[in-house]
Amino acid sequence: MEVRIQSIHFDASEKLQAFIQKKAEKLEKFCDNIKKVEVSLKVVKPETAMNKEAGVRVLALNSEFYAEKVSDTFEESIDVCMEALSKQLLKAKEKQQGK
Repeated sequence: MEVRIQSIHFDASEKLQAFIQKKAEKLEKFCDNIKKVEVSLKVVKPETAMNKEAGVRVLALNSEFYAEKVSDTFEESIDVCMEALSKQLLKAKEKQQGK
């Protein structure tokens, strides 16, 4: 699985990139056909606390899944996105098996 991280207007630290990689790899528990995970990070309102936006796109099962969240930290935004994506992937897997 390829994990691509794009940080807009800042450089993502190695620690943040490793965190994202680890979280993305956990998605494989819900779907074994993930080809690519694309993560976009940006600071949306520098003057406010809740300003770290993460968007995560997963390409799998001939489908595309997406989650976006703004939180106080990028790690929190990634966690919420990955949780939403795991639910989407599980639902798609169940639907596929029900055919």
